[in-house]
Amino acid sequence: MRILSAGLLILLLAVPAFASPLQFSSTTDTQPRVLTVQVSQGEAHKRIRLALDKAVLIRLDENVRDVLVSNPDIVDAMVKGPKRIFLLAKKIGQTNAFFFDQAGHQLLSMDIRVERDVTGLATMLHADMPGSQIHVAALNDNLVLTGDVENAVQATRAADLAARFVGDPKKVVNMLNIGGGEQVMLRVRIAEVQRAVAKQLGIDLAGAVVAGGVPIGVSTSNPYGLVGQALSDLSGFQAGQVCSAASSAVNPLQALQGGGDCQIRNNVQGTLKALETVGLVHMLAEPNLTAVSGQTAQFLAGGEFPVPAGRDLQGNVTVVFKKFGVGLSFTPVVLSPHRISLQISTEVSELTNTGSFTITGVTPGSNLTIPALAVRRAQTTVELPSGGSFAIAGLLQHTTKQQIDAFPGLKDMPVLGALFRSRDFQDNETELVVMVTPYLVNPVAPSKIALPTDGFRPATDAQTILMGKLNQAHRPVTPKLTRKPDHRFIVE
Repeated sequence: MRILSAGLLILLLAVPAFASPLQFSSTTDTQPRVLTVQVSQGEAHKRIRLALDKAVLIRLDENVRDVLVSNPDIVDAMVKGPKRIFLLAKKIGQTNAFFFDQAGHQLLSMDIRVERDVTGLATMLHADMPGSQIHVAALNDNLVLTGDVENAVQATRAADLAARFVGDPKKVVNMLNIGGGEQVMLRVRIAEVQRAVAKQLGIDLAGAVVAGGVPIGVSTSNPYGLVGQALSDLSGFQAGQVCSAASSAVNPLQALQGGGDCQIRNNVQGTLKALETVGLVHMLAEPNLTAVSGQTAQFLAGGEFPVPAGRDLQGNVTVVFKKFGVGLSFTPVVLSPHRISLQISTEVSELTNTGSFTITGVTPGSNLTIPALAVRRAQTTVELPSGGSFAIAGLLQHTTKQQIDAFPGLKDMPVLGALFRSRDFQDNETELVVMVTPYLVNPVAPSKIALPTDGFRPATDAQTILMGKLNQAHRPVTPKLTRKPDHRFIVE
């Protein structure tokens, strides 16, 4: 039994030495596992590529005695017989090897390049993304991805798999081409309604009396704490007259000293101010922007106002310009024909005196007031199909302010306390809604694009003089949104 086993072992070891090289080749590897070189027929130089941590069997038709490798750290040579040499790839790089016979003559020289074996990665990419054409190539210690993919998701997924395979994302060169639509048009509708209500109610009293030859004056003039002054000093109701010489005076002592024409010695004057103002602002903006996938597009409908920033060496005031109005910035990424990732930032701002800053000048009337900005801003990232919409709502702000200014003590009197206090009331409501709709768009012929001026015809002299018209019938042609068979929208 032992003799038979030894014989079988010798037979198994001998089979590879006499088997055909085709039995050791692989259709999936980029390199041959067995390389036969006919030295006797003039093959004196070879170029081969080895996969890292793999070996190749070199078969010669001449006896070899010595093998010299210029860099043994990259490729190791093992002589297993006079005509059989194994080359083992140990490290990524380039080297060469020389083969010598018993007389010291050079039989063969080889340029060897060691790279990563990307067969497994290529097989995985083709299995996971059968509709794509991805080619993987090794370049030194890096991987190069070329070919075509259907969308950005497949490109990102292929790059992630290659990064895991090589162990470092910086060693992956992504040169994949993304097919399909790459241009995205964003239709944005920004609607805002602002409502402001202000109410003021106050009573100012002025009294003058002469007791024992001594003039005595009493007056109340409660300010409005929120606004700082009455909404309109010309509005109100006045009863009584302290003195005709100073009918417009608020101070009764000044009225008593108005002159000899003050015939009424004892007098009471009252002024009632009941004011209310209501403001309503409605704004609607519909900006449309188009950008390539991965690029940022910006839009601003408004303006810029100067703000002092400092002084230069000559003492001149330097300014910077701040933007205000309706602003929009978005970055689209086409993930697939049915998925678009949008990073959106929208802003609605306006100039206001609330929070403004005043710089006092050296001379009277040279003050500089820098307005402030009332800003409503929203920023988000969403995914939705072409033609789908989403709304950024809930941007509701409601501010109520109320303040009472009164004479201490007298304001607490029942009924009569209302004569000694003033009420200032403010109520501001703001609601902002932003609706966003992306579309995949393709270039079209200029003849299919409609302009606002298309169809405009100025009126004739007769129509202007007799009918009062400035233009004739104006019916501009607007582009139409059509639905593709796969339930996508494009702009025609």
